[in-house]
Amino acid sequence: MSLAADSPVHSSSSDDFAALLDAELGSTSSVASVASTDHDNDDFEQSRIKRRKVDELEDIDEPQGSTLGDMQEELDTFQASVNEKICPPHPGFIREMCIRCGQQNDDDSGVAFGYIHKDLKLGSEEIARLRGVDLKTLLCHRKLYLVLDLDHTLLNSTRLIDVTIDEEYLKRQAGSMQDDSDLLRLDDMHMLTKLRPFVRTFLKEASSMFEMYVYTMADRSYALEIAKILDPSKVYFGSRVISQADCTQRHQKGLDVVLGAESAVMILDDTEIVWQKHKENLILMERYHFFASSCRQFGFGEKSLSELKKDESENDGALATVLNVLKRAHQMFFDPDLGTDVAGRDVREVLKTIRREILKDCKLVFSHVFPTKFPAEHHQLWKMAEQLGATCSTEIHPSVTHVVSMDMGTSKSRWAVQQKKFLVHPRWIEASNYLWQRQPEEQFPLVKSKSPEEQV
Repeated sequence: MSLAADSPVHSSSSDDFAALLDAELGSTSSVASVASTDHDNDDFEQSRIKRRKVDELEDIDEPQGSTLGDMQEELDTFQASVNEKICPPHPGFIREMCIRCGQQNDDDSGVAFGYIHKDLKLGSEEIARLRGVDLKTLLCHRKLYLVLDLDHTLLNSTRLIDVTIDEEYLKRQAGSMQDDSDLLRLDDMHMLTKLRPFVRTFLKEASSMFEMYVYTMADRSYALEIAKILDPSKVYFGSRVISQADCTQRHQKGLDVVLGAESAVMILDDTEIVWQKHKENLILMERYHFFASSCRQFGFGEKSLSELKKDESENDGALATVLNVLKRAHQMFFDPDLGTDVAGRDVREVLKTIRREILKDCKLVFSHVFPTKFPAEHHQLWKMAEQLGATCSTEIHPSVTHVVSMDMGTSKSRWAVQQKKFLVHPRWIEASNYLWQRQPEEQFPLVKSKSPEEQV
């Protein structure tokens, strides 16, 4: 049996692929023993080819002067030609040995999928084949893919040595993994971890709509430990835990190591810059800063949630809000009114549609927000507003609905007050973006300018 040609993927999971891989290789021990060409249990296909060649050679009269070395050379040549026919091209490798024909490969080709099976590399054609089969199966079950970041998205962690005096009480409150607590002490790693409110409900409900991956820039030992906390029974992620060592580009996350079609993948992460190639798949999360060290890391001078002895809301916090977005995106993707060609749909277009509705009909003018002489349309805030469906301008007009400003003293800000237009701080746009809904303008007021000079 050949993994690439004869082994269908019966359900959408890299765990199933790992199981199929183990079965294909006939291995219940280590990958190293499978990959060794000197092992007694060589690949069945290679053994069969060799036996067939020996049988053929026995039926041929040995030419005068023939040696055992000549026969071995001929056998090797024949086996190489057969391997080429079996693998055009090779689907993948474990320690440079083809997982189908057993032929050695030294050109370091393929993409590493070490989180699925140690030393596994897959070729581009095999990756595309697996994604196609996986997507077909997944869509039949009305599911999509969801890639989840860990730190600042689903939880927040800190080293014990970074705990402040105001946070010392946490050490006494922290439980163990067996306690099913949201605040955990990881003694082996000398860390405290706080799960984001609503995370357990989020994972349970999301699992009915998505096949989920963990993807973190942390090291693998930490990723596996946190995955064990979030998913002790391995029903949400299984082996789909991707860490920094699995990245194919330094300081960048990529869907090249995810066995899911990009058109069906959504990503939850608090950091946009690490997803340069997949911004359209990304739902940017508001960062979860529970510990003081997290605030310091990102330059926030305010006290942390832990120091204030408070937390995000369970029912209308970031995860509860984004779950509603995921439910809507899932519903729109599988909308029966769009026809039967589900495979031809693209979740990226769905996300764009949802985004454009957030600030629909809002006409914004900016004042004292962008640096002098900086092209306003190139500023991130301007682009964000347009992605949310707003129309942006730098000049006032009767049709303007909002003036976005940093200062009440500018002429445009005063115009907004006189014309009874919404006058809001730029954080209004950012909050609407993070929370995926238009936020109440009165919650983002401006303070009166301290400068006596009139500003534009």
